[in-house]
Amino acid sequence: MKQSNESRLPVIASITKPEQITAALASQVERVILMTGDILQMGDMMDKLHQAGKQVYVHVEMVGGIGRDHSAIQYLADTFRIDGIVSTKSNAITAARHAGISSIQRIFAIDTAAVETAIKVIASAQPDEVELMPGLMPRIIAELKARIQRPLIVGGLIRHDEEIITALDSGADYVSIGDQRFW
Repeated sequence: MKQSNESRLPVIASITKPEQITAALASQVERVILMTGDILQMGDMMDKLHQAGKQVYVHVEMVGGIGRDHSAIQYLADTFRIDGIVSTKSNAITAARHAGISSIQRIFAIDTAAVETAIKVIASAQPDEVELMPGLMPRIIAELKARIQRPLIVGGLIRHDEEIITALDSGADYVSIGDQRFW
């Protein structure tokens, strides 16, 4: 995949297995979403990723041993110095804002009603960014981007260069992807 004229690589590494940490460390990506491991492994993973200059967002529903309440989010911010969280839960998004870290609200576009509900939740929770799943819907990407007034990340089921390019051309700001070839 060719890099755009912008200086940043519009790919976020979604780390879904511990063995992907090494590839993320060596990659050009600036941001990672940590979706593996547990609270006991987090210190080591965070140290390595931060030392490599990566911004680390923790998907609080995917990493073991982490609650989604205000205390858990504050603990992650204070103890591990995470850059932000990813969550489907509005209360976690609010907790991130109170903890002084960034938030990404993950939404699933399974039908029109789900998209309309997500837009209302986004307006209420005010996440810093939104991640649309799956990321293979150019029309939905364009419509959602026009309505949410914040950066849009798309991810899920993306397997080819053309799909990344289409997502970005449709209005996505970033593509989150677990396939190391694109990092």
